[in-house]
Amino acid sequence: MKIQLSHSQKHLKGELQITGSKSESNRVLILQALYPGISLENLSNSDDSRVMQEALLRNSGTVDIHHAGTAMRFLTAYFAAKKGCEVILTGSKRMKERPVKLLVEALKELGAEISYLEHDGFPPLKISGKELRKSFVSVEANISSQYISALMLIAPSLPEGLEIQLEGKVTSTPYIEMTLELLHFLGIEGNFTGNKIKIQPKKNLGSKKVQIESDWSSASYFYSLAAISETADLKLSNYRKTSLQGDSSIAEIYKHFGVATRFEGNSIILEKRPCKKPRRIIENLQNAPDIAQTIAVTCLALGIECELNGLHTLKIKETDRLVALKTEMEKLGARVTITEDSLQLFPLKTLNKNCSIATYNDHRMAMAFAPLALKVPLEIEDSGVVSKSYPGFWEDLEQVGFSLVKSSK
Repeated sequence: MKIQLSHSQKHLKGELQITGSKSESNRVLILQALYPGISLENLSNSDDSRVMQEALLRNSGTVDIHHAGTAMRFLTAYFAAKKGCEVILTGSKRMKERPVKLLVEALKELGAEISYLEHDGFPPLKISGKELRKSFVSVEANISSQYISALMLIAPSLPEGLEIQLEGKVTSTPYIEMTLELLHFLGIEGNFTGNKIKIQPKKNLGSKKVQIESDWSSASYFYSLAAISETADLKLSNYRKTSLQGDSSIAEIYKHFGVATRFEGNSIILEKRPCKKPRRIIENLQNAPDIAQTIAVTCLALGIECELNGLHTLKIKETDRLVALKTEMEKLGARVTITEDSLQLFPLKTLNKNCSIATYNDHRMAMAFAPLALKVPLEIEDSGVVSKSYPGFWEDLEQVGFSLVKSSK
């Protein structure tokens, strides 16, 4: 389904309830499966979290997680440590191209029984769950933080807990800290000092309620909308001043674009007033790579040069996001250069109109480019892809004044 987008109002206003954080939800779902006394509020309604819930009910057979990368990593560790389970863990064509070897090797080091069914280092995986009795593992630190979080989540269920030695420079530290803080909240002891993570064993937790914060990655698209608009007042719920999510850095970054964030109860108010825009933005997004597309498109809309670094993990996401960004921004007339871990966008005065933006099975491509409709009419292909993390995205755009025309052509 394609969607044609346009917006004719100069002022952006609305109140929205954003779904729970996918990152927090998927972590706590694994912990809930290990410790059934945990109850959840404001769980993400994303496809990824739904797939995770369904998979956790399985103990045998084929488990297909489709495009859900987080589910692939977390479930690989979960099933490997679940004694007696026999599963084949698989996913979409793209998922079979996304590496999982370093996580599998770490689990095998702990005693797991995992084999590759097609290509070495990639899903699908055959997993025979067993009790993992070893308590030390060493992994490369510059890999996806989800590999490390996957090990951390099963750690308290292991007989002696787990010590993880990280080799090299750590990537996406906030996501590791998110996992650790969730463990702490549930009463599980652990620490992350230097390049070493140590999680203590915990047999029982009792009853615990977890209130999941709304998703900052989803909020980022409304920061982009506010930045591109002339003026804006947007209220988003439910958010906390002290967030576990690395993408909450969006609030500080978007001050450059004139967007102020005010906390009011459990909501944030985004306010945009006329301001002088910067000539150039330079950001290292090593700790928040999921907001790279959002920032790049905001700069494109505002005619601001930008240099984004620390993006090496974007090449193994739902698509190679650096290549995808370059391709789609060039349709709009932009000049873009990319390396293995960076993107540079040069300022553009006039955007090409009525471009059709390809989404590459990547929810963030669709949502990051949508705010450009404040500047020029455009079309988003395969619009349903947003359900991966934010099923109500298009309806929420309508609430803030966007015109949407759907087409199956």
